[in-house]
Amino acid sequence: MGKRILLIQGHPDAGAPHFCHALENAYADGARAAGHETRRIEVARLDFPILRSQQEWEQGALPRGLEEAQAAIRWAEHIVFFFPLWLGDMPALLKAFLEQVARPGFAFSREGKNPLANKGLTGRSARVVVTMGMPAVVYRWYFRAHSIKSLERNILGFVGIAPVHETLIGMAGNIDANTAAKWRGRMEKLGAHGG
Repeated sequence: MGKRILLIQGHPDAGAPHFCHALENAYADGARAAGHETRRIEVARLDFPILRSQQEWEQGALPRGLEEAQAAIRWAEHIVFFFPLWLGDMPALLKAFLEQVARPGFAFSREGKNPLANKGLTGRSARVVVTMGMPAVVYRWYFRAHSIKSLERNILGFVGIAPVHETLIGMAGNIDANTAAKWRGRMEKLGAHGG
């Protein structure tokens, strides 16, 4: 039986295809060929404001343009994020999206003063696929993959998504056709395994 897989494209430029889009397409092809059901969210095509206060996050209404995104996250058993590393972190648009959708009452709920009492998205796993200009080994070992660890611990782990696996692709701006094809092949295999 196949998995329900949600692909979240976090590249903020929807005006042109990027390597992140090619990786997402390869993953989707592998997943569908293996019998998994997929849905997609392209964050750059969504219209939503950024949050500016804790009160707005806790008590404000979810923007109508994100209702389908929340429904897709609720539907998914496995979520795959694709994004380029910008200034050492995920692009601001993706962070703004996660802040909007991971609201109290959906992603988690409080019990008394404990904000971690009920994680709303348990039972889901994730993969984070990140492209970057530097060698991936430098990001992982010298910079300790700090922003990816923060995403895994402070956002995904906070709401109960686990386990989270990583695919870090370095030197993406200078990647040759042969290496790009190998990475697309790896994504297709990961999609087929639903991992």
